[in-house]
Amino acid sequence: MRNWSRLLSLSGPEMLFLARCLAVVSLVRLGLTLSSYNRIRGLVTRLDARNAAGIADLRRVAWGVAAAARFVPGSSCLTQALAGHYLLARQGNASKIRIGIERGTGAQLKAHAWLVSGNHIVLGGSIDGFAHLVDHGH
Repeated sequence: MRNWSRLLSLSGPEMLFLARCLAVVSLVRLGLTLSSYNRIRGLVTRLDARNAAGIADLRRVAWGVAAAARFVPGSSCLTQALAGHYLLARQGNASKIRIGIERGTGAQLKAHAWLVSGNHIVLGGSIDGFAHLVDHGH
């Protein structure tokens, strides 16, 4: 019940932004289900965004994507990083999708994805304990 009261307390622009985030997260999740990561990454990273994002923009995207992901089953860290990258790029803000694997997991590999903009981790939590594999995007 608390979540509904929070949702209803949002302003009109916040509701619209959350709806946009929900649409993007849903489409990315569907795309990853029906197609390959490389294809979806190509679609998401095609926008040429070069501006440094401000903290307010990063927080807004982090909030919107994380909130929307709670309503989309199977919204993994990769889904969220791709969706966040697209939303930032639509605003002209540069970011990277960082892929890494957890150190010391033995035979079972555990991969993780983050959305990084400048020196800020936007989505995905701490990078500690992970080995960096690749960055995609600007």
